[in-house]
Amino acid sequence: MAEELGIYVFCCIQTNEEKNFGTIEFEGEERSIFTIHYKDAAMVATEAPVKIYTPKKDHLMTHQNVISRVMESEPSVVPISFGNVFQTREDTEVLLENLYPQLARLFPEVENKIEIGLKVVGKKEWLENEVNKNNKVMKQKETVSRKSEDAGYFDRIKLGEMAQDFFNNLKAEIEKDIHTPLVRLSESSKSNDTVGEKMLLNGAYLIDRDNEQAFDEKVNELHERWKDRVEFKYTGPWPAYNFINIKLKVEETT
Repeated sequence: MAEELGIYVFCCIQTNEEKNFGTIEFEGEERSIFTIHYKDAAMVATEAPVKIYTPKKDHLMTHQNVISRVMESEPSVVPISFGNVFQTREDTEVLLENLYPQLARLFPEVENKIEIGLKVVGKKEWLENEVNKNNKVMKQKETVSRKSEDAGYFDRIKLGEMAQDFFNNLKAEIEKDIHTPLVRLSESSKSNDTVGEKMLLNGAYLIDRDNEQAFDEKVNELHERWKDRVEFKYTGPWPAYNFINIKLKVEETT
């Protein structure tokens, strides 16, 4: 029995013209990527089985690859979250009509804009050296090591709090020396939650495409200054994922 085909959506663009963005391997078949329209807004979509799509790596990569392809030629790209598939083209047109007031506001905001990501991760040796230079932390560490597990319970809590304060101070330094100069070159920016003990910054920056070279040069300059102490994980260009929340709106209108 053949699977029921619906409309899987990737992103929205601002255009009155019907467009074709080639084909892509999707769910085991080569499928065309086309547009569905309402006024000057268009949903970039493909035909795909109607089902729940799990966020596996290859699925996520396919979704992102299509959006990256669209970004090569379109100045205003509003990303749609992964996994949204609708029963019919008509359903998708209704969705687009419901989203239109929001899209009309977003298109000018993201026109000619890209998102850049920067994660700053402390090198293990440098972090250990910085901890060892902190007399208060080292004294508390010695206090904990001299006591039994039960007797040192509150001392270990205090040590944990001191270690947290230490890393918060490092993050504040990175925020001031790395994040702030990049914020000045951005249209908008976010400092997201860090993941793991060694990550000191998880930044997202919305920049004008015309300013990309200047932004790259500043990142390279900052990397040269910090390269012995931290690693930079520099990603992009992406659509404005961190600056647009279209997922909630899609769920509300279906």
